[in-house]
Amino acid sequence: MKEVVAGIDIGGTNTVFGLTDREGVILASDSLKTAKYDDGEIFIQDLARIISNALTDEMKLVGVGIGCPNANHYEGTMENAPNLKMKGIVPFVKRFEEVFSVPTILTNDANAAAVGEMIFGGAKGLKNFFMVTLGTGVGSGFVANGELVYGHDSFAGELGHTIVLPEGRMCGCGRRGCLETYTSASGIAKTFIELTEKHTGQKLESTGSYEIMLEAEKGNPIAIETFDFTAKILGLALANTACITSPSHVFLFGGPVKAGHFLLDPLKKYMEEYMLFVYKNKIELQVSELLDKNAAILGAAALAWQKVEVNG
Repeated sequence: MKEVVAGIDIGGTNTVFGLTDREGVILASDSLKTAKYDDGEIFIQDLARIISNALTDEMKLVGVGIGCPNANHYEGTMENAPNLKMKGIVPFVKRFEEVFSVPTILTNDANAAAVGEMIFGGAKGLKNFFMVTLGTGVGSGFVANGELVYGHDSFAGELGHTIVLPEGRMCGCGRRGCLETYTSASGIAKTFIELTEKHTGQKLESTGSYEIMLEAEKGNPIAIETFDFTAKILGLALANTACITSPSHVFLFGGPVKAGHFLLDPLKKYMEEYMLFVYKNKIELQVSELLDKNAAILGAAALAWQKVEVNG
């Protein structure tokens, strides 16, 4: 019987999981819509059910790893995630250990992605780096001296909720001007809509970062300006953040990264422009090697395997 762990990635829109072996091979996977749940207990029940259904007679579940927003690693809970309908404290670790009777570990979704990059991707062997995940929100996971940075309360690494424009756009966290309101997928779309109205007078109802990328490829100057504006804000944030942990590398993960040079070229330019001189040209800006895989699933799975080993 093959031992597997469940690596779970709880995102603002979808939750996906993979039953993963020790080599990082995902043997089975499934998903459900996070956005439709406002009750954490029902969500846990449904998620546990589809994991159970994915297990075959040839598999033995030995651990569970969970990456989610606003994770309290120490308590095993998700607490008041701003981009989810589920509010309050959701006791994932306690409930999953009750259901499956296996060691369970929970961390921030971006932390899980960082671990996935470190174990299975481009950060192998690196001791000091951070990962920025661009999606429904903006997450970050910091590795310093080879260890994930959690802080005293487990909420370290919330780069997406650092304020970049005081009195700027309203954020789901209740404050204004957070980084994620400008550099998440929805933030990029909002910039394009605002710039389109400013330059043409046309009021777009909606768009997406993928559609904006297609427009940029066609040479649409508003789309190109959108990515430049996004890069300027993100570049400033990365330059400021470099002062905290002095990383050797910064990894980018998420749908907007697929815009390629439209985002990455100006981002590198602005990052270096704003960088303190002692860090200039020392930090590698790289796209995740797991961009077309699920870094958060693999990272959560890697954490689960570590937990299994510690528990013997």
